[in-house]
Amino acid sequence: MKVVVVGGTGLIGSKVVARLPKEGHTVVVAAPSTGVDIVTGEGLDQALSGASVVIDLTNPPSFEDHAIMNFYMTAGHNLLAAAAQARIKHHVVLSVVGTQRLASSPYFRGKIAQEEIVAKSKVPFTILHSTQFFEFLPSIIEGGIEDDDVVHLSAGLIQPIAAEDVALAVTRQALQPPANEIIEVAGPERASLVDFAQRYLLASGDSRKVVADQHATYYGARLLKDTLLPAPSAWRGSTCFNGWIGRHTTVRQTAIA
Repeated sequence: MKVVVVGGTGLIGSKVVARLPKEGHTVVVAAPSTGVDIVTGEGLDQALSGASVVIDLTNPPSFEDHAIMNFYMTAGHNLLAAAAQARIKHHVVLSVVGTQRLASSPYFRGKIAQEEIVAKSKVPFTILHSTQFFEFLPSIIEGGIEDDDVVHLSAGLIQPIAAEDVALAVTRQALQPPANEIIEVAGPERASLVDFAQRYLLASGDSRKVVADQHATYYGARLLKDTLLPAPSAWRGSTCFNGWIGRHTTVRQTAIA
């Protein structure tokens, strides 16, 4: 089976691209570097020709408010039009747990628009909502309000997941029949964003302290305690935070046990 991975050179895309051939499938990487541009439509019809599944793992090249919405609207319509023409049997889109609860954020407004385009299309689909990736913690920390070596973050709860487990979930879902609904995936452990960030800094040998701040936002949105939490029915990855961080920092795992 031919599977097109749009955004196949990114963090999740590259891992999905590596997995699919092991399952016996032909993979086409669709990205600007391979001559496919979903904003202009260049190379899109050729890439999708003869494919059965399309996996959309893209993100906007700019996070300016207008650019985010323009990207998701334009790319979404182009990709679904090409998918319909190619008679794609399953369109898989990776999104974020809590997206519909985060409309005050420009980024998540863009994701909501993307999901609406997918759901209204005649192409069978699955929207995969993932919780935050462990790999995003450094950028979340750096985006926090910092004052005298203190990082201020929201006290909201999260249930983060390793990128490798997200890639497994995406691959697994792409090879199943379309759900025509949202399916959630999450990590095995739940705690506050502050707790995970502090544990990451400790393991990295970073002396900064992380504190809860009711004014701190997450990608421009205020979080309630459960905004980013998945439903109990969410598929859970097997990689625990301590196991992941032991492989991604120079500090021994016992330092955060």
